[in-house]
Amino acid sequence: MTERQQQLVQNVEKHRQMILDAERWLWAHPQTGYTEWEAHNYLVEKYEALGYSLTLAGNIPGFYTEVDTGRPGPKLAIFGELDALDIANHPESVNGMAHCCGHNGQSAALLGIAAALKEPGALDGLCGTIRLVAVPAEEMIQLAFREDLRKKGVIQYMGGKVEFMARGMLDGVDIAMMVHGGAAGPDEAFDFSGGLGMNGCMAKTIRYKGKSAHAGGAPHLGINAQYAAMLGLQACNDLRETFQEKDTIRFHPIMMGVNCAVNIIPDEMKIESYVRGRSLEAIKRENIKVNRALTGAALAMGAGVELSDRPGYSPEYHDPAFMKLVEDCCCDLVGKDRVKFDYESWSTGSSDFGDVTCVMPGVQFFAAGAIGTGHGIDYYVKDPNRMCVNAVKAQLFVADALLRDDAAAARKIIADYKPQYPSIKAYLDAINELFLDKDAVQYDEHGNATVDFQN
Repeated sequence: MTERQQQLVQNVEKHRQMILDAERWLWAHPQTGYTEWEAHNYLVEKYEALGYSLTLAGNIPGFYTEVDTGRPGPKLAIFGELDALDIANHPESVNGMAHCCGHNGQSAALLGIAAALKEPGALDGLCGTIRLVAVPAEEMIQLAFREDLRKKGVIQYMGGKVEFMARGMLDGVDIAMMVHGGAAGPDEAFDFSGGLGMNGCMAKTIRYKGKSAHAGGAPHLGINAQYAAMLGLQACNDLRETFQEKDTIRFHPIMMGVNCAVNIIPDEMKIESYVRGRSLEAIKRENIKVNRALTGAALAMGAGVELSDRPGYSPEYHDPAFMKLVEDCCCDLVGKDRVKFDYESWSTGSSDFGDVTCVMPGVQFFAAGAIGTGHGIDYYVKDPNRMCVNAVKAQLFVADALLRDDAAAARKIIADYKPQYPSIKAYLDAINELFLDKDAVQYDEHGNATVDFQN
């Protein structure tokens, strides 16, 4: 560890208790995407107490603030996510919600970065700007609620980072990073890890429409929407062998339940799902097959089906040169034997950080310190020093490495990176083509059907 890095560590240590207190407070106040006002208000108060001026997202939770070094250079964004999951069976859930993905640790770490950057000498030798971004709604859940927000004009997109992109809150940013909390297994004794990237996803809402009737006395007069939905999901399952392994396609629907008594033929069944994949091209291609299968099942039962597709998250790609810089900084902090970076590994999960990497170089890496299963009822933050305090130090090491020496490292990474889209506008224009709303089966008076399940 260099003398400069030792100074950064000391800057963080001055605020250790504040970071740990924030992690516990946020854990105890979980809220799901686009409703995280408790976390928002708590963090606004903390940032303003540190002397920061905030740019608020407005009618949704979240904000950003900037640290200007006073010398021209690139703009680095560092993210902390606000949202929790709805998981009522978690022993420490609050109103059915819990931070069983560790976002509370991210936000506590981001606050720690903000505090450490106020220390004397924190910006010595640096150029450019650091933008600290507290962002809502990373988890792609509660699709009906978010669609309602979209229809009301509150949001344009389901995910928080792409929504921030649309609102101009990432304008001018050149390069980005974030740390996600993670759980290391018993045979995985590491503090930091990272991989090449992860899947993107399409968000889907499916509504089968039938006809109610007496389930015992006159079932022949009804059209069972639940059966149509079951048939549709079976058809989708039968497609799985056609998904190519190179595309890492995932389709994982949940049936939302019927809204009628047991003696009534159900006239409606809603389903939510994603189609995930390694590229947008693969997602679009396989989603057409899925929609065809869902539509065919409705046709077989004489039912209707409404298909609503929404852009979810784009595949997340971590620039290898940026990864190497991050890995080196983590090794400087905790030693090579505590760092595990794999430049070929690919996750089949999804994150809206992928939307960011479509237009700029970015790396999301992981800080151990949790136990249990991510998104599971046994997930807890066991060691907040590793997951939060170490994450502050590592991110400050990275920011320092990027922006010192006239930002030579950042400038090279930015110059060499080949984003999938040349600008945020170009990216938004591309994903806007993914919106789909189709009443996919139309019957005439003779029972003949017309199907239409794609743009």
